[in-house]
Amino acid sequence: MATTEASGGPLALGLDIGGTSTRAVVIDRAGRRLGTGRADGANLTSHARDKALDAVSAAVAAALATVSPASVRAAVIASAGDNNLNRPEIASALASRWAKAGLTCRYEVVADAVAAFVAGTPSPDGTLVLSGTGSLAARFTDRRPAQIIDAHGWLLGDLGSGFFLGRSAVQVALAALDQHTRPGPLGLAVLRTLTGATDFDPSSRQVTSDLVLAVHAQPPVALAALAPLVTAHAGVDPEADRLLAAAAATLLDQTSMVRTAGDATPIVLAGSLLTTDTPLARLVRSGLAATWPSAAVGVALDGAAGAAWLAARSLDAAGAEHLHAALFG
Repeated sequence: MATTEASGGPLALGLDIGGTSTRAVVIDRAGRRLGTGRADGANLTSHARDKALDAVSAAVAAALATVSPASVRAAVIASAGDNNLNRPEIASALASRWAKAGLTCRYEVVADAVAAFVAGTPSPDGTLVLSGTGSLAARFTDRRPAQIIDAHGWLLGDLGSGFFLGRSAVQVALAALDQHTRPGPLGLAVLRTLTGATDFDPSSRQVTSDLVLAVHAQPPVALAALAPLVTAHAGVDPEADRLLAAAAATLLDQTSMVRTAGDATPIVLAGSLLTTDTPLARLVRSGLAATWPSAAVGVALDGAAGAAWLAARSLDAAGAEHLHAALFG
């Protein structure tokens, strides 16, 4: 193996389980990434159990390909819908796969928001605003969530998320077709993406049926994949601008629920819609700056590394600050 405890000390493993992807990373006490893995989404709120656990196994196996599993002495699993992993039947199945991977250490399960927050700031206190497949706003005290708004999953919430934008984009197309009118640029892009339709009669119920069937042929969370269509049509289609404004307003309102007006602690942005230069990120950043001008705004780009840092911190609390700088500085 490339790394063993004798040559590099005990290792730490971090897993970040989301609706779209699952990522794993193994780090040493110097913050070097010795192994990484990536697989499909494994959030048990939106994926079947076996499919989700297969993705976890694949990500872990890839991350352990160049290190000895016995050298991993601490692990943290950060997951959307983290309580699912504590259900007895899920916990038992996960423990079996853990052992099959050669891992002998115990693991701690935390919310994905925790790993995202620590990946975005060394501060123990602050606020996390997340918009990816799902969404939430959370206040952290001593790196623990003191209050979380939303994170309820696609069926009950996740307002301002990629799923929210994707579903809303389909609704824009359907609203136009219900009126027997040709959708605008965003609606047409949705139709092309999901049905391949380009030349059609908007008064025909067939195109509506084709769109509905295409949506229902996939898992509901797959609608999040349409979010880039919305961001791509910003400034091109008023409907896209309306959806983005609504998403930003929701995220900012939720942030106001967990953060007082004079709070100067850091704000961490997480999720693909807020950590890249999207129209939604620009709207959210502008709103945050207007309300909390003194707060530093960071981004969480690697939740798996955040989980690994938490695991490593349990092995060496004294070296945690240096390790954070090495991983994220």
